[in-house]
Amino acid sequence: MALYEHVFLARQDISTQQVEALVEQFKTVLEENGGKVGKIESWGLRTLTYRINKNRKAHYILMNVDAPHAAVAEMERQQGLNEDILRFMTIRVEELDEEQSAMMQKRDRDDRRRGDRNDRGPRPDRVLAQIVALKHLQRSN
Repeated sequence: MALYEHVFLARQDISTQQVEALVEQFKTVLEENGGKVGKIESWGLRTLTYRINKNRKAHYILMNVDAPHAAVAEMERQQGLNEDILRFMTIRVEELDEEQSAMMQKRDRDDRRRGDRNDRGPRPDRVLAQIVALKHLQRSN
C-alpha cells in the first residue's frame, strides 16, 4: 500500500465536534476500502491567506494514511461532494512521520513566546514611558 499525508480544510462555522465527525467519516471510508489511518492532527481554526467561499478561517486537519490509491480516491471524491470541506490535498510520501508536524511545533514555540514576561524583565517601551513621566514630574516641582 502507498503512504500519504492528507490535509483538509473544513468551514469555519462548524463546531469542533462536527470536524471530529468528519474525520471519523473519512477514516471509516479509508478503512472500508482496505486502508489505515495513522496520526491525526488538528491544527485548529486558522486564518486563511485568502477567502474561500466567503470563509476567512478554516479548521485544518492532517491525516497520515496508509491505503491503496482507490481508497484515497474514494475519500477525495466524498470530500469534493461535502459542503463542509473547503479544500483538500493529498501527497504521496516515502515514509510517514509519526512525530509532531511542523505546524504543531510552531504552535508550541509560539506558546512559549507568549509566556510570562517576568522572566525577561519589564517591557522596554513602558520603562521609557515611566522615565519620561518621572522627569516631567521633577521639572514641574
